[in-house]
Amino acid sequence: MDILFLVSQTESAPLLRGFLRACERRQIQCGCFFTGPAAQLAADPEIAACLRAGPGSAVCEHSWECFGQGDSLIPLGSQTENSAMAAVARRIVSL
Repeated sequence: MDILFLVSQTESAPLLRGFLRACERRQIQCGCFFTGPAAQLAADPEIAACLRAGPGSAVCEHSWECFGQGDSLIPLGSQTENSAMAAVARRIVSL
């Protein structure tokens, strides 16, 4: 994975969408880990569509239980998945 986006703020959604579209255009492999209130973004169809072809993404299951609504379009995971993705990412961007 080239870039792992660690997303914890819902206000970062416009930036994340722009970064994900740019990664798609340049064929940069990226993934996301959503935590805290930003778990809500795992229900965003545009964000989920951008991540489908990527190497993997996850939303913190505990955060989804606290902040999510409906069905998550991103697989539920734990901080273990976060650590595993961080271990293989060349760069980490925190939003």
